[in-house]
Amino acid sequence: MRAVRYHRHGGPDVLQLDEVAVPEPGPGQVLIEAEAIGANAIDTVRRRGGTPWDRPLPGALTGEVVGRITALGPETPPGVAVGQRVAALAEDAFAEYAAVDAAFLAPIPDDADAAEATMMAMTGPLAYRLLESAHVPVGGAVVIHSAAGTIGHLAVQLARSYEPKTIIGTASSPHRLDFIRSLGAEAVDLTDPDWPAKVRELAPDGVDAVLDAIGGKVFEQGLGLIRPVGTMVSYGAITTELPAVPAGALFGFKSVTGVAIMGWRNARPEAAHADLAEVVRRWQTGDLRPVVHATHPLAEVAKIHETLDARSSLGRLVATP
Repeated sequence: MRAVRYHRHGGPDVLQLDEVAVPEPGPGQVLIEAEAIGANAIDTVRRRGGTPWDRPLPGALTGEVVGRITALGPETPPGVAVGQRVAALAEDAFAEYAAVDAAFLAPIPDDADAAEATMMAMTGPLAYRLLESAHVPVGGAVVIHSAAGTIGHLAVQLARSYEPKTIIGTASSPHRLDFIRSLGAEAVDLTDPDWPAKVRELAPDGVDAVLDAIGGKVFEQGLGLIRPVGTMVSYGAITTELPAVPAGALFGFKSVTGVAIMGWRNARPEAAHADLAEVVRRWQTGDLRPVVHATHPLAEVAKIHETLDARSSLGRLVATP
């Protein structure tokens, strides 16, 4: 089968299609024939190299795969069957087939859009868990960084159900800021050195939560915006600058928590299943509308990474085999 690999670190041009063997599903896994594959920004960081998240070469790309189950590995959960249409998180996703964990499959209706459905496996449940971890109160205020991106635009929509007074999304280009406004949130330009002051204008008493996957200075500035009993939620560091939390910053009854989807699934599998089901339900009822920026053939995966590097996409970028 065809699968995307990179044999050296660098720009999008290092991505290539290799011929590799179709994987055999291991214990607790199923094999999916891919219809659509959603890209993750973290893979641009790994592709460039020189980060805490580097993996051995040749490298593969993670992602969320939608397709039909074609084979079962041993010890798969009851009710999982060949022919089912599902979405799943895959470590080696950008390929014609993917072996995935059968414990967290999202059921996808036959008539559902495959590109939209890629967000049901991981990014949707992650956005939901970020907000649950943030404890956003009714009438409160929340800042969502990268609010035009794959996870951020879902978090903006999901935040409405907590009935906050103010939802603030950040981005770094005019068209992304306009997109955030179209989702019903206030928009703040993260390239403005005084962006925290802009947030304070919208939330003079501070904010109850910040969702951050940027890290570095932006994390520190966000922590300074949180009012007493508020929560800083970290779920990555796309800048590769891992956040450092000074103890003194917490003495005002602020909390800092980290969220990772795999850690949550391992620690609270029943709750993680409930998150997945809730996100799929909201999608099917129309309360959650994933946005697909563009779809490219698998052979043009470099174009997807060029767009991710430019941080210009609105919603998700998808590949089709």
